[in-house]
Amino acid sequence: MEKTEVEQTVAELQKTAEDAAIYKAIGSLLVKAEKPKVTEELVERKELLETRSTVLARQEERMRSQIKEAQTKLQEDLSPVSQPSS
Repeated sequence: MEKTEVEQTVAELQKTAEDAAIYKAIGSLLVKAEKPKVTEELVERKELLETRSTVLARQEERMRSQIKEAQTKLQEDLSPVSQPSS
């Protein structure tokens, strides 16, 4: 969600004139800032968010794999118990 907001903001900044007044939020204040600097900060923020997203996706995949392995092992361990005696 934040990544989408950053992308939309960068797109809007690209549409504005170079000499347009740009303000950025700092807490509850709006502070005048230079367009190139704000654009650079937003691009860096987007890259950071993409990196975090990639890391989280890898962690999720690893966890899914570990859960699947644990489930398989548990089923194997319980299999003799659940089979009827001869």
